[in-house]
Amino acid sequence: MLARGKGIAMWRQVAEILEAGMVDGTWGQGARLPTEAELALRFGVNRHTVRQALRDLAERGLVRAQQGSGTYVERPPLTYPIGPRTRFSDIVVAQAREPSGDLLAETVEPASPLIAEVLRLAPAAPVIRLETTRRADGVPISWAVSAFPAERFPDIARVYREAASFTAAFRAAGVADYVRADTRIGARIADAIDAERLEIAIGRPVIEIDCVNADLDGRPIQWARARFAGDRVRVTVA
Repeated sequence: MLARGKGIAMWRQVAEILEAGMVDGTWGQGARLPTEAELALRFGVNRHTVRQALRDLAERGLVRAQQGSGTYVERPPLTYPIGPRTRFSDIVVAQAREPSGDLLAETVEPASPLIAEVLRLAPAAPVIRLETTRRADGVPISWAVSAFPAERFPDIARVYREAASFTAAFRAAGVADYVRADTRIGARIADAIDAERLEIAIGRPVIEIDCVNADLDGRPIQWARARFAGDRVRVTVA
């Protein structure tokens, strides 16, 4: 199966065969690949060679390694439209995927000058800072840092932990609806924190989106900086 002694590295040949299997449907979208040991036996190579092939596929965004579970073929990118009413859960459900989220950290701290300005708060007013991840079918799509006026949303961490939804958390605080007041889109290279939380390789492209949400009276209620795995989303602006 492999062309030995032809000047083509074994790991590259393994990667090409696996990629061809993804194209022809041997391993469909979301499918779990055989283990490293199984692939090593199949191709007659050592596990280091297989590991290098899988690393190449992961760096090109074709597969995703999930610790303790295996390596999976990546699904098509999620279309992520940004407009006046951007809702992660609605976007994911509309594309026949299952949304979920995790609260990673919560603190109460003085607002930085930037956050105080965009949330229209007094200098160093208390804000609740949350770090969260959002997933589609269990695959990390984004992680974010958000800040909320502490006086207006004292229970937002508790409600988000229970509902995994900012919409539900706002509703619990009396905000029936809200709109996107400002959006700024940029790009960066994944650092170690991005890689860990998005389950991607360091150095992969990341889309960074800063936004401000406001209630229907125009009062800012949330500042957020989200980082999206660049290979897993296609951001559009409505």
